[in-house]
Amino acid sequence: MQTQTHRLIHRHPGNPILDASMWPYPANSVFNPAATLVGEETLLLVRVEDRTGMSHLTATRSPDGVTDWRIDPQPTLAPDPKHHPEEVWGIEDARITRLEEIGEWAIAYTAYSKGGPLVSIACTDDFRKFRRMGPVMPPENKDAALFPRRFKGRWAMIHRPATAFMQGRVHMWLSFSPDLRHWGDHKILIESRDGAWWDANRIGLGPPPLETEEGWLILYHGVRQTAAGCLYRLGLALLDLEDPARLICRSDSWVFAPETHYERTGDVGSVVFPCGWTLHGKSDLLSIYYGAADTSTCLATASLKDFLGLLKGSSA
Repeated sequence: MQTQTHRLIHRHPGNPILDASMWPYPANSVFNPAATLVGEETLLLVRVEDRTGMSHLTATRSPDGVTDWRIDPQPTLAPDPKHHPEEVWGIEDARITRLEEIGEWAIAYTAYSKGGPLVSIACTDDFRKFRRMGPVMPPENKDAALFPRRFKGRWAMIHRPATAFMQGRVHMWLSFSPDLRHWGDHKILIESRDGAWWDANRIGLGPPPLETEEGWLILYHGVRQTAAGCLYRLGLALLDLEDPARLICRSDSWVFAPETHYERTGDVGSVVFPCGWTLHGKSDLLSIYYGAADTSTCLATASLKDFLGLLKGSSA
């Protein structure tokens, strides 16, 4: 089964598609990209770690989502610690969700405060100017993304809190809001498993939830602690379309793992970390954009039908 699921996701032969050598200004690494479609173009909001060690977000655009990237000449969304002290040590790992109701894209990102990482939200209609809403989840919290529509009048967001009281286990949570600023009705959504499972102890959301006929498709990472360090791998889950708090099923096996030299070797080795995916119109082909070894940006593709087919044989 594991060999079979491996074939669900196919790396682009030109990987990495973006690295620091391509950047128009000095950068140490460019990784963990959010992704969305703006008209006919693919836009990535890439985490850029500069040479201070802190991160910001820079937009890059491509007509085909693979080549001819136009990278903003300066940071697109930079930390603003003067007005937002929670960003004093940088901002990172964005997820982009198009909210048609308000005509904007919502960006959930990790702001690194003196008290630890937390979740902030900013909105934009052009990826040039941004309307910050500030922190919406306190430390320690990250791996957040919004659903694109409301449920019974409320917005919903998946996130990943972590505290010293969780005894080593960290789960994915779901929260609701009437206005994108004030969040409550918090509940565990997907639990990390126990024991020797690939997703035991610590999990987190990858790209934003994707609406399908079968339910909300979730791609998430599981972190396994090995003698050589942490190993990040990816799995799938499906949530109910009208009640996203209901987990329909999740994959037992991981579907993607670090294998290539650019995923195994880098600033943080053995990491594949997707923050964005795109699906063009009625196409079945998913483009998955991921960070490799916290160093470069890569692309993989998969069939949406194959993902849903795998999950049909899985349980919650």
